[in-house]
Amino acid sequence: MTYIAGDLRDQLAHVGSDVVRAGLVVGSGGNLSARLPGGDECWVTASGTWLDRLGPASFARVRIADGCTLPDEPQVRPTSELALHLAVYRARPDVRAIVHLHPQSMLLLDALGVPIRLVTTDHAFYLRRVVTVPFAPPGGQRLARAAADAAADGTNCLILSRHGCSVLAGSVELAHKRAVNLEEAARLTYRALAVGRLDELTPLPADYLDQLPDAEHGTV
Repeated sequence: MTYIAGDLRDQLAHVGSDVVRAGLVVGSGGNLSARLPGGDECWVTASGTWLDRLGPASFARVRIADGCTLPDEPQVRPTSELALHLAVYRARPDVRAIVHLHPQSMLLLDALGVPIRLVTTDHAFYLRRVVTVPFAPPGGQRLARAAADAAADGTNCLILSRHGCSVLAGSVELAHKRAVNLEEAARLTYRALAVGRLDELTPLPADYLDQLPDAEHGTV
């Protein structure tokens, strides 16, 4: 076991603590979820929870098919972004975890209209491609549908314009790695922009990218 042991809530709590410590999010600015074994239920962070203060009681258990909150003690209200998580799970049966954050560098580049560059081999391996979902108000079905449509082709890294990102994976650990690499790629892109050398930030060779293994099954 190379990742934190415990149930999915323990793993998501570990993500929450780490991303706050790493500066990827401030306070309650994001939400996390993981699909339970069996496929039609997920744990999702409760409304208003601080991501670095999560415990087992900080999650609601929700049925994916209809969005019904299932009885648990204590019963909590799921995040206002529940529709976003459910729509992606319905569109992508392979997705087992979703990390939705508001990283500052990524958001600044989006506001400037600057695409994130995949600078390192880790970025290429974990992210592959980054797709921007046009602006839609947070918490609504319009955003949820747009995100699900953007992810339907297998894209795992979504920028939700002027809002945040949603990073998808087959495990909590891989979603965590993708979220960290996405913001690192954004920070490096911004640094190149700040020193006036963004045009010199050339992509990795196409033949290298074509030979990369699937991050769901490989390691780097």
